[in-house]
Amino acid sequence: MRVLLITSSARGHAIAEALHRSPQKPEIISVCVNKNPGIRSLATEMHVQDIMDFDKIIEVAKKTTPDFAVIGPDDPIGAGLADILEEMGLPTMAPKKSLAQVETSKGFTRRLLKKHGIGASPKFQVFEKSDNSQRALTIEQEMYTYIDQELQGDYVVKYDALRGGKGVKVSGEHLQSIDQGVQYAIECLEECGRVVIEEKLIGVEFSLLSFVSGKTVIGMPAVQDHKRAYEDDTGPNTGGMGTYTDANLSLPFLSASDLARASEINRLTAEALMKECGEPYKGILYGGFIAVKDGVKVIEYNARFGDPEALNILPLLSTDFVSVCQSIISGDLTQDMVRFEKKATVCKYIVPKSYPERKDEKGMEVIFPTEIPSNARIFFGDISEDEHGALHLGGSRTAGIVGVGKTLAEAEKIAQELCSQVQGPVRFRSDIGTHELIQKRLDVMKHLRN
Repeated sequence: MRVLLITSSARGHAIAEALHRSPQKPEIISVCVNKNPGIRSLATEMHVQDIMDFDKIIEVAKKTTPDFAVIGPDDPIGAGLADILEEMGLPTMAPKKSLAQVETSKGFTRRLLKKHGIGASPKFQVFEKSDNSQRALTIEQEMYTYIDQELQGDYVVKYDALRGGKGVKVSGEHLQSIDQGVQYAIECLEECGRVVIEEKLIGVEFSLLSFVSGKTVIGMPAVQDHKRAYEDDTGPNTGGMGTYTDANLSLPFLSASDLARASEINRLTAEALMKECGEPYKGILYGGFIAVKDGVKVIEYNARFGDPEALNILPLLSTDFVSVCQSIISGDLTQDMVRFEKKATVCKYIVPKSYPERKDEKGMEVIFPTEIPSNARIFFGDISEDEHGALHLGGSRTAGIVGVGKTLAEAEKIAQELCSQVQGPVRFRSDIGTHELIQKRLDVMKHLRN
């Protein structure tokens, strides 16, 4: 058994670890952007290269003849790597390019949900670029009117492409007036040709990922991510400073109906994608949700494991991940193939001190504890190992440290203690997974729904 793993970051380390745990004992052939020490320790072969260089990936696949491939990150999925590998006869656990539009295009996803009657979107409108100067002025006025009259000035502007320098900006946080919002929307139009403007939702965000093989959709534990760089949810957004799951596979602030509705939305979305694209979705469908006053809404979809979400979820998977991947590809996935331990997890990311604003510590040494208890994991991300075995910081997130316990309090304590032992010019958010921070989420939901 050989598995080709195309990956990067701590998410890739978590995927590799889940594959390695399989009783099938697969050889892991890794194609990775850096010499990740965690993946290197698990892989039979490691090829350090640009994961967007598909010709080189094809070369590796031809030489190593894997049984199937797993693609971790969004960029190669969105650019159609699964299509290329499938065409050369290599079964792949990732959606094809047309299906991956659920992540690569915000407009596609909003229109998909609307077309197929999945009432989970906020108010929205998609605007497309026009080369006619008169029409362009009309579009600008339409955007202003839509924000002002339809959304009453509470809005979100979403860049409608996966790659590029722009992203999501929210009124009251990044944009302080309607004029600023319209100007940013115009910049998005100029850069990628399409922009989504939608209603700003008030509530508490969470993630629900599912294994998907066509119409078979099997949920994973619900996770809450923390994007803000500093304690108490302050500072700029990051790739994610940490996450937690609860022992009941839900989250403290979610009702049973919230979780059931999110699961239903993932199922309906997978069915809609199959109808829209004419072929089954095979891979991970990652729903980014928000619990609001009157239920659950979709913020966005991703077409792969989240990072840090994978770091919480995969250690809890008690069944064979290799079999899950094979069954997703073959269309034979069933509920009994997927079981999770009913334990809580807390992940805290170790990052360079100046992250995310700068990269002052890049290249400096970082030392991790050598004795890791069985109820903890360290997943390496943007980090390099020299010829002497010393570890050096990259410019982004260094490692996710995960505690696993019977309760959230126990899991948080395990993660906190290990994070505190890391030596070097690094920091982490000590508040993630604590009672105090979770209580704030509960208070928000109580206020909204009362």
